[in-house]
Amino acid sequence: MVDVVTVTKKGQATIPKNLREKHKIGKKALVVDTEAGVLFKPVSDPLAEKGSLRTMFSDKTSSQLIKESRSEEFKKEKRLLRKDKR
Repeated sequence: MVDVVTVTKKGQATIPKNLREKHKIGKKALVVDTEAGVLFKPVSDPLAEKGSLRTMFSDKTSSQLIKESRSEEFKKEKRLLRKDKR
């Protein structure tokens, strides 16, 4: 399928509805300069991906994960400081 679109003086072009629907392009799209030409890609909706990492972190809250991470960093720093004193 080939569609011809008009480009305005401001550089705007309308992506045909059938292509927007087929590729799930909403209000925003990535525009990529390729050797073959200009490529429009849909931008993923962060709300649609909400919770997609939940299975990786079991039942811990973000606060718990941050606290654990800080604790691990603190332990690493403490070990490094001990090595420097030797």
